[in-house]
Amino acid sequence: MKQPKIAFIHDYLVNYGGAEKVLEALLEMYPDCPIYTSIYSPEKLSDTINRRKIICPETAIFKKFPKYLTFLMPMVFENFDLREYDIVVSDSSAWSKGVLTRPDQLHISYIHTPPRFLYKYSVESVKRSAWYFKPFVTVLDSLLRVWDHGAAQRPNYLLANSEEVRARIKKFYGRDSQVIYPPVEIDVKSSEATVEKNNKPYFLVLSRLAAYKNVNLVIEAFKNIPTELWIAGTGREENKLKKLAGPNVKFLGKVSESEKDMLIEGCLGVINAVKDEDFGIVPVEAMAHGKPVLAHKSGGHLETITEGVTGMFLKSSDIGELGVKIKEFEQAILNHKYDSDTIRGTVAKFSKQRFQNEMKTFIEEKWAEHQKDNA
Repeated sequence: MKQPKIAFIHDYLVNYGGAEKVLEALLEMYPDCPIYTSIYSPEKLSDTINRRKIICPETAIFKKFPKYLTFLMPMVFENFDLREYDIVVSDSSAWSKGVLTRPDQLHISYIHTPPRFLYKYSVESVKRSAWYFKPFVTVLDSLLRVWDHGAAQRPNYLLANSEEVRARIKKFYGRDSQVIYPPVEIDVKSSEATVEKNNKPYFLVLSRLAAYKNVNLVIEAFKNIPTELWIAGTGREENKLKKLAGPNVKFLGKVSESEKDMLIEGCLGVINAVKDEDFGIVPVEAMAHGKPVLAHKSGGHLETITEGVTGMFLKSSDIGELGVKIKEFEQAILNHKYDSDTIRGTVAKFSKQRFQNEMKTFIEEKWAEHQKDNA
């Protein structure tokens, strides 16, 4: 039987994060398939992605001012010519689900989340709330919500990356979806040489330094906690956060995957204070190392963390409560309340192999059904 011709559609290729790890896992399954995207910055991506054929508009203004041209993104994706493909697989937190396909084509969209900025979830840009942008943003967002709802009706099937996102899809789009958890590298090896022997105990934050990640709250809380806080990641809030930090806070900048593994291996625990996380890969990566996690009690954290077994929940964004919880978390760790082997044993359902198996089965089954329906 002739193999179907497949194309992948991705919102942006400008950072290497959870969405790009999903794309990488898909590319490993279908290595000859091209990627269509709106913006492409190869210097920020992995070889696995850069080796593929990437179709991207040659418009420099999109790359230079992407945040100010969101209203044009629907046009970019609707203008991709995908007629030569049998199956289109988009992974989307914004625009890529809105590509146009024919009835004889199968479109499956893996939804990381409906666009957070359109549905009043906290987002990276704080400029949207500025008084001089507010009137324009209010009108534009209303129009984009209409487009987004219509775009979400176009795929034949929607997949959600968590139960949290499945609920959002049902609420905002009125559609059912199936949950397939994203791929996480859980087969990590412990190393005795992870950190220098003279390092003091430290807690770890792994995050883009964006306002909605609430790293500022963690830094504020550590002003009253003597234990060191190490922060790995970069972002537009970096300079502001450095000015806020006390002497026990260490900024590590961008780290490689191997450096990240070593940092997790050497820490007391990982802290993730972001509210309403779509899924949250970092806590699962920490648990793969047997490390407990202190996280906000909301969103995808509720599906990955078990209170008292793999970590502890923070119920508000109050700095005072966060400080109390960090001290409580540290005391639980020092008193050996968390068992590393037990923590590691909870993450198998998030493995990359499991993701690839579930995606392959879903795509093949839906393609077989689609061919029958169009025979």
